[in-house]
Amino acid sequence: MRKIVVAVMSTISGLVLLFSYHTSTNSEATPEAGGDPGTDTGQSAVPSSDPTAGTGTAPAASASPTAEPSATTPATASSSGSYTGDPVETRWGTVQVEITVTDGTITAADAIDYPTGNPKDQRINALAIPTLNAEVLEAQSAQIDAVSGATVTSGGYVESLQSAIDAAHLQ
Repeated sequence: MRKIVVAVMSTISGLVLLFSYHTSTNSEATPEAGGDPGTDTGQSAVPSSDPTAGTGTAPAASASPTAEPSATTPATASSSGSYTGDPVETRWGTVQVEITVTDGTITAADAIDYPTGNPKDQRINALAIPTLNAEVLEAQSAQIDAVSGATVTSGGYVESLQSAIDAAHLQ
């Protein structure tokens, strides 16, 4: 009789644990609510000659566009210059994107600020950041796919990218 009680209680405990496990099926999940905390921390392994590399955060940059259109002339789709997106706080740190626009076309995109402290996340983002940068050039917008395994970084990247695109008055 005692073995039956132990078996039933073990089964109930297992079912409670199984049904209490939270999964994320929403690709639009916010950094605080989505994903498995062990799969992505939004960090990068891009080698840097920067003396602050490995200190936890990439160098910070200005949140405003570095090339603003004149106040008297509204920007058009033919605007040119470098525009820095707003810094986006993710659960793993800040992500910030800068774009270069030439005659209304995005000619370069780069994550200029992102966490850099965890070796596992450095490996993940060694592929994620260049992939996101390439997708921007192809899409010419913030309508890009998230990189699998780097969903937190991807979400912050897209949000900062959109603010840079807005600052450039594209789309």
